[in-house]
Amino acid sequence: MLSFIFGHTGALHWWNLADFAVAILFAYLLVWGRSNKLFKKNEFNDDFLSLDTMKSLRGFAAIGVILHHISQEQVFQMEGILLPFVNAGAYFVSIFFFASGYGLLKSLDSKPNYLRGFVKKRIVKSIVVPYYVDILLYGAFIALVRLPMDKEQWVFNFLGVTMMNQYAWFPVVLAILYLVFFITFRLCKNRKNCFKIIFAFIILMGIGCMIEGHYAWWTGPSNWWCSEYYYMNEATWWMKEKVFWFHGEWWVNSAPAFLTGLVFANYEKKIVAFFKENYWKRFFILVIITEVCFAISDIGQSKFGYWTEFNLKGPEIGNKLATYFCQVPLFLILPVTIYIFLMKYHVSNPISRFFGKYSLHTYLMNLMA
Repeated sequence: MLSFIFGHTGALHWWNLADFAVAILFAYLLVWGRSNKLFKKNEFNDDFLSLDTMKSLRGFAAIGVILHHISQEQVFQMEGILLPFVNAGAYFVSIFFFASGYGLLKSLDSKPNYLRGFVKKRIVKSIVVPYYVDILLYGAFIALVRLPMDKEQWVFNFLGVTMMNQYAWFPVVLAILYLVFFITFRLCKNRKNCFKIIFAFIILMGIGCMIEGHYAWWTGPSNWWCSEYYYMNEATWWMKEKVFWFHGEWWVNSAPAFLTGLVFANYEKKIVAFFKENYWKRFFILVIITEVCFAISDIGQSKFGYWTEFNLKGPEIGNKLATYFCQVPLFLILPVTIYIFLMKYHVSNPISRFFGKYSLHTYLMNLMA
């Protein structure tokens, strides 16, 4: 607790007190409006997969993503502010992906002719339109504060093929996955094969992202991004970090959770019945498996790493791929662990529901924070 208040420097500052207040408020949100059956034998929350619970969990994820992005600012990292959120972004985003996959398949099973008009309603209206509105808003903001930007960059940013808002990658990936879902389930009648196709696509998407890396490594002098002078004065805007789609592992590392959501929805009754039979023993085993996956993910990031460009050996794509495949199991299993826990404990309050209802809008606008 003292580290929250005094930070790394040992001196008391207002931002340390704000950091402590955020921690307390976030913890309070985890108990406000709780449905707790942790110590009630053979009692479960039957609504743990309801729309309200889903919205509330997405609300927590949206708040978590905002705090994650704020925590990554240099001044906050220097002071250790919001430290628990620094590396937590992918875990929060995996909740979005799982909920999206789960919702799609449940809607497909419950709504007649669900795929009719799917592209227009679920992709264009729900994702593409907000994405381009976000571009306009951030374009106006950038113009207002007079941030320097090349004319060509303005054009490509407004087209949406480069990033006006570097945090707006999620709707791009989501729209792609929705389109793959639509095509796959429209053309393939065997669900197991549909899952295999979608999983293969997610993996191929991940491989492509690892090859692309964080920069346009294939142009300019060798390891040009490691030279501060060249990066600032010689490199053109499109050569730099977070410019093109799939510049960065965060675009793909949590996407396997989308498949988990689909599979969970398909086998929901069997999965729930399985855990209800001997909940604590089976949940404990699930937690152990998840912890092993966490360990594998940590080993991959420490031994290989995503940011291999700074090893002065070129992009080192092989190390990126190794790290990515070390993380895939974690993001396949983590959402299951979270949602099985909701069988015994979940929270729904006005704040979580609000942010859950507008989770995509919150996600798109959190760079402003």
